[in-house]
Amino acid sequence: MRRALYAAFFSLASLSPALADVRIEASPGGIATSFVDYFEALRESGERVVIDGPCFSACTLALSIMPPSRLCATRRAILGFHAAKLVDQDGDVYPAPEATRVVADTYPAPIRRWIKRHGGLTSRPIFLYGRELAAMVPLCR
Repeated sequence: MRRALYAAFFSLASLSPALADVRIEASPGGIATSFVDYFEALRESGERVVIDGPCFSACTLALSIMPPSRLCATRRAILGFHAAKLVDQDGDVYPAPEATRVVADTYPAPIRRWIKRHGGLTSRPIFLYGRELAAMVPLCR
């Protein structure tokens, strides 16, 4: 009996902890390389990303980095896209057309088509939500 209890304990102790969902409730975006690093770490961790509110700018890189099976959006999700920009050490902002092309090319094909239909990535943000988003990103269950 004692041997069976030890075996059961060690079996349970060797189990990995349950993975939790990572919920994005409001992200204005930020430095793209930071988001790339973050989403790559989440991809490697096996966790799922739930977009549950505004996910703007660099936050949308989740679409490019996370496996589609581990990314979903709620009815509250809103994705905001715009052209990439560079900010120098003095805080001056410059267009970054090559970076914009690279980023745009990483999005899944349905997202790229939607962006193209809405005028492409420019300095003016465009927003994807509701039924259009649900047709491209699985609804969270």
